[in-house]
Amino acid sequence: QVQLVESGGGLVQAGGSLRLSCAASARTSSPNVMGWFRQAPGKEREFVAAVSWGGSTTYYADSVKGRFTISRDKAKNTLYLQMNSLKPEDTAVYYCAARNGYNYKGEYDYWGQGTQVTVSS
Repeated sequence: QVQLVESGGGLVQAGGSLRLSCAASARTSSPNVMGWFRQAPGKEREFVAAVSWGGSTTYYADSVKGRFTISRDKAKNTLYLQMNSLKPEDTAVYYCAARNGYNYKGEYDYWGQGTQVTVSS
């Protein structure tokens, strides 16, 4: 069982930056994809970004392309999301997730508890 713990959320003004981190409790030799999702009040959870097992391939929602950067440090068992040029519409609870295998699409197997990001205008 893998536990994921997010950190780095907070309150920031529009145009500012935040970096989210997600620490995984266990290192696994099995390939997995890791990703970030978010859920704003009254809305469904949505995909934000994902990174491949090797870390060389990344995927982004159109709404964050060019502003957010996902990365993973396998030695530290940690996933990151660098968020720049933040907008009020980025306000949401951000969740870290992991999915066994190589495909970033589909149901994710493990989820963190979420971290709040609030962007003021």
